[in-house]
Formats: sequence, structure tokens, C-alpha cells
Amino acid sequence: MSFAENLSRLGIDLPDAAAPAANYVPFVRVGNTLYVSGQISRNDDGLITGVLGDGMSVEDGAAAAKTCALYLLAQVKAACDGDLDRLVRVVKLTGFVNSTKAFTDQPKVVNGCSDFLVEALGDAGRHARSAVSAVALPLGVAVEIEGIFEIR
Repeated sequence: MSFAENLSRLGIDLPDAAAPAANYVPFVRVGNTLYVSGQISRNDDGLITGVLGDGMSVEDGAAAAKTCALYLLAQVKAACDGDLDRLVRVVKLTGFVNSTKAFTDQPKVVNGCSDFLVEALGDAGRHARSAVSAVALPLGVAVEIEGIFEIR
């Protein structure tokens, strides 16, 4: 089953790839490696904002991280001329979690992205990863995740 077919089976429609919000490009391809700029947590209602450890639960943070996964895949699809099946694998993610100094569950938050990518892509979704705290993120979003992908 193709990645696109599996997303359809899961009832997932990828959003349109987000345009850059500043002076950068959404992705850069070097050979078969695709570097995708950080994708921020958002849904149909707008930005998902908040601070983990200050009124936002781990579960809410993980849901926000899942939206980052959708936007990462949307950028991969855009970079591959609309053909998500040119994706070979997710190589590495770096997740940034807007959290308090005392909050230490950043990995559980970023699991929202990681778990979804494995569900959607199978073994091709397994990746190396970092999950770090940030005192603030752009526009007050809860999560931002960047990724490195192998494509054909």
C-alpha cells in the first residue's frame, strides 16, 4: 500500500504546504536528502498555542505535535511534485516544545509526531530524534518540529 493510500485509509487529508513566515525556504533538497524547515502546531482553527507545564497537558502537546507531522509530510509532498510516494524514509526530527523550566516530558510531547509518522509510513517513519525545551516559540505555538527525509 502506498503512503498516500495509507493516509487515505486513516482518514487523513494532508493540508497544503505552509508558506514561509519569514526569510527562509520551506525545504532544501541536497541530492536525495530533503531538509524541511520547522513546522509549527496549527489546525483548521488556527495556531495551537500554549506552554507545556503551564496549563497545557502532555496529551494536548502530543496532539499539537501530530499537526506538525501533517505539515512536515505536506512539505515533503510539495518537494516531490505532489508524489508522497517518492519519500523513502524519515531520517531525523528535531522537536521544540514551548515549556516551563520544570517541565521534563518533551519526549512524550514529540511522540505525537513520531507515533503518527510510524502509523502513517510504517518502518519508513522510524527515525532518529531530539526533543528539547524552548522558553518560547514563534507566535506562541506549543510545538515546532523540523525534519530530514530521504527521497527518490
